[in-house]
This record gives sequence, structure tokens and C-alpha cells, in this order.
Amino acid sequence: MIYSTFNLLILLVTTAFAWTPVVLWHGMGDNCCNPLSLGRIVQHIKDSLPGVHVVSLQIGKTIIEDTENSFFMNANLQVDEACRQLNSDPLLNSGYNAIGFSQGAQFLRAVAQRCPNPKVKNLISLGGQHQGVYGLPHCFYSKHKWCDYLRKMLNIGAYWSWVQNQFVQAEYWHDPLNEGEYKQYSHFLADINNERHLNTSYRDNLLSLDNFVLVKFDNDTMVQPVESEWFGFYTPGQAVQITSLQDSDLYKNDSLGLKALDEAGKLHFLSVPGDHLQFTEKWFSKNIISAYLSK
Repeated sequence: MIYSTFNLLILLVTTAFAWTPVVLWHGMGDNCCNPLSLGRIVQHIKDSLPGVHVVSLQIGKTIIEDTENSFFMNANLQVDEACRQLNSDPLLNSGYNAIGFSQGAQFLRAVAQRCPNPKVKNLISLGGQHQGVYGLPHCFYSKHKWCDYLRKMLNIGAYWSWVQNQFVQAEYWHDPLNEGEYKQYSHFLADINNERHLNTSYRDNLLSLDNFVLVKFDNDTMVQPVESEWFGFYTPGQAVQITSLQDSDLYKNDSLGLKALDEAGKLHFLSVPGDHLQFTEKWFSKNIISAYLSK
């Protein structure tokens, strides 16, 4: 009887201090479990929060498929698969914190907007391109033939239907010289940014976040323009001047709820003086784990 009571007490204490689960989504050319990137971060989170449940999303049956799909699997289908995986994990039923790396950030935002169950509590974007990109200076595997092929296709016809369906990066290609074409033919980004048809559930679901954290890498040589990491972008009609989030129609009209989040103190802008996804474990521990994962 004493033993059973002790076990029950331990269970109650453990439950009371259980960490909120963490879900990660990698970027282009990476995969769920690379020991030099996401695998290392998963281990760092587990070391910092003993016993925490961490899910690093794998889209595909193998790590190789996961990497290939980051280039060639329709983003909407990837989001659907992520929603299926998260919804089928009983350990996420009470909600989770989400961290997206590079393109994984806008993908996890799509999950938060389209799949409110289980609930995302804190959504953290590390170098995500939330207003898209216009240019691809280099990609994760800069010498890989995929990168050269991808650049050619984006330059030729990013908004061709078959390109939109088969090339992930085309789905968040944002041409400021052809805003009308972008809004009409962008299968993914224009939709999740509520630029095609106003979807009030997207706004409502984003407003349910406890915090939305946007991390920009000040010396980013991969994302063009880097301000996209803070929802800024080129002023329509040219590709030099930048319009910040706060000066954009997206913010002023508040069609996505970003202004409301900002005014509620739930929208946070962080910057790192480094290149794309270049940060130290010390910085990550202080600014991400301690600030948003350990509460």
C-alpha cells in the first residue's frame, strides 16, 4: 500500500512538472535526424528538458525520402502529412510547442493555421520565409545538381502549374514585379498568407497562439530578402525597397491576425548576427528553450 501510494505521488509530481512536447520541422535539403543539424538540436532539447517528448517530423518513409521531399513534394501535401502525424500522436493531445527551421517554419505555420488540433502553443520560426523569397542565392547543398535545376525552373516559370506542384521552393516564390500572378497562381504561400481568399479560420487559429516568435539572421546569404523572416518584403513593383511588416497591408488590414498578436504582446522579433541558421547552443538555450519551452 505504501509502495503504491509512493508511485502515485511520483506520477502526480511528474505529471505536474511535465514539459510541453516539442515538434520540429527541418528546412530545405535537410532531414529530421541529421546528427549535425536537427538530430543535434533534438538531443540538446532533451538534455535541457529531461523527459520531454520531441517529434522531429519526417516526411517520407526514409531519411533519404525526407530530404528529397524537401525539394520535390508539394508543400500542401507535406502539411497534410504533418497534420496526420501530429493528430495521431496521443502525447500531443494537450498541445505542443513548434519550432520551424527555414522553410519548415512556414510549413509549421500552415499546420497551426489549418490543423488546430492538437493545439500549437508557442510557434517559433528560425529563418522562415513568411513572405516568400525572390531569388535563391544558394541552397543547403549548394553544389548539388538539384540546386542548379531548381534555380533554372524558378527563373523560367515559378508559377507554371506543374512547377508549383512539383518544386517546393516555387510554392513560396514571391515575385514583387508580378504581384497579381503571385496571388493567383501561388498554391501555398499566397493561401496561408490569406492573399487569395480570406480564410477566417487561419486568422482565428493563429490568434490562439500563446506566442509567435520570428527569428531573423542578420547576415543571411540564403534568404532573399532577409526581411521575409520578419514578414517584410519588397515593395510591390520593384525589388530594391523593403516594406516592413508594420507598414504592409497584411498588418494594417490584419487579415492574418499579426497586428492583434503584436498588440497583445504575443508577436516577438529576435535577431541573430549570423548567416542562415547559424546560432550557438548557448543562444538557443537562452532565447528559445528557457524563454519558450521550459515554461
